[in-house]
Amino acid sequence: MFTERAGLIVWVSDLKPARNLERYGTVYYMSKKLHYVVMYVHKEQLEDTMRNIQGLPYVKKVERSYRSEIKTEYDRNVPDKTRFYTY
Repeated sequence: MFTERAGLIVWVSDLKPARNLERYGTVYYMSKKLHYVVMYVHKEQLEDTMRNIQGLPYVKKVERSYRSEIKTEYDRNVPDKTRFYTY
């Protein structure tokens, strides 16, 4: 139903030509101050897309986002310490 996507952080030298990154995937955010673009691409085409984006003249560096691999569900296995602080 849904295709698996992977996030990319693309560091650029100029934001005006960085609008052309739309043809490689979905641009999620563009930072004017720090000159980077957060975008999502298909996971199957990740390596090819990274190689193609890295070859663009206005791209400084391409990094893969590891947000999807970070654990976001936490379990509550910590003991209750309230009994130690009662009078």
